[in-house]
Amino acid sequence: MIKPASLARLAALWISTALIATATGPVAAAPAPAPIKAEIDALMNRLQASGCQFDRNGSWYTGAEAVSHILRKLDYIEGRGTLQSTEQFIEQAASKSSSSGKPYHVKCGAEPVVDSQVWLQRQLGVIRAAGAAKPKP
Repeated sequence: MIKPASLARLAALWISTALIATATGPVAAAPAPAPIKAEIDALMNRLQASGCQFDRNGSWYTGAEAVSHILRKLDYIEGRGTLQSTEQFIEQAASKSSSSGKPYHVKCGAEPVVDSQVWLQRQLGVIRAAGAAKPKP
């Protein structure tokens, strides 16, 4: 027979364990914060309007097709947790294939092919520089 004091200790242990598991469990899913979402939107707009081609697993796609694919990956990522930065978005959704691990590439006209991560980081720098140059209201 289990003594009441032992039952109380077991109950307290179980409650403590449950609380710790809840507090340290997976991050709640949520969309990216507004400033990050704005940068992602600007990046995707630049890719779509660029006229560049996007290589994914050995096949070339238009900017619009690439944006559609990347945004599907973003939806999946946001369903699992919250992005902490635009750089994290580039790394997790727009730089390599989740299935093959192969890097994505971008080709713009006669320019050399570059990894999409490099291209997107450059574009992010341009976006941020333009935002910093805007007069504050």
